[in-house]
Amino acid sequence: MSHAEIRGPAGPEPGQRRFALYAWGVLGYNLAVILWGAYVRASGSGAGCGNDWPRCRGLLTPGAASPARIIEFTHRAMTVLDLVLVVALLVWAFRAFGARHRVTLGAALATLFLFTEALIGAALVLLDHVARNPSVNRAYSLSTHLINTLTLLACLALTAWWAGGRPAAQPRGPGAWAAAASLGLFMALGVSGAIAALGDTLFPARTLSQGFAQDFNPAAHLFLRLRLWHPVLAACITLWLALYGTLGIARRPDVRLGAGIVMTLAALQLSVGMLNLALHAPISLQLVHLLVADVLWISLVLFCATLLSEPARQP
Repeated sequence: MSHAEIRGPAGPEPGQRRFALYAWGVLGYNLAVILWGAYVRASGSGAGCGNDWPRCRGLLTPGAASPARIIEFTHRAMTVLDLVLVVALLVWAFRAFGARHRVTLGAALATLFLFTEALIGAALVLLDHVARNPSVNRAYSLSTHLINTLTLLACLALTAWWAGGRPAAQPRGPGAWAAAASLGLFMALGVSGAIAALGDTLFPARTLSQGFAQDFNPAAHLFLRLRLWHPVLAACITLWLALYGTLGIARRPDVRLGAGIVMTLAALQLSVGMLNLALHAPISLQLVHLLVADVLWISLVLFCATLLSEPARQP
């Protein structure tokens, strides 16, 4: 595929602008689905529909529902609607941009990763990696789920970004390695955060001292011993993102806004994480922590894409 074929028009047409607005809306809806999925985990409602998928306790509707069943079934219904929205995004991309455009590629990848997201979610239910299950295998499935989710968000964000007429990234040289390192480190931080949140759900602590006693106990569960490293990783990666943003501004002054957003969100995320630790991880603050993390991830993906693209030519 040649560079001209994937670069697209210089500016979006009216129909393509409407597509871009729709793509941003689909991305926002996916954030809502992710937050509700986190609420399912934090509230212990993952087994609300039992070890049964796609049915709920053998039914297509929740029936005489308990709160846990309603919470879990709502997440499944939101996922079905999400599939419809993303497939519509793909069809619209084909019609508005053509089969060989990078926007269509982004929509196709988003559709692929949404289907794998649904399959991984089904596997979590069928393998009983939900509710109060403390098995180590649950950490592997949870990590796979998180990496897939972040990749899905990246594809949706880039689809909307490119649909607005942004230039294509050119991933080569040291800049590409720095971007890959930044994204990889953030994914590692996300995995550690997911395991820490699971530890908070399975082994809640009433006080901060009790939480530290759990973390430092050699006989403690693996999730608790790994929980200790999440804030350490968060502090180190926040410093890296600050350095990455500063170097990005030095190289490309036109990315000052994007770098400022990434660095501000990274600092906010670290602050919310510390507050979450001090208040013993209430569900509401866990959701805020996750939302800021997802928005930071999206901002980092778009910042990397901007750094790797050609600077806009001045008239």
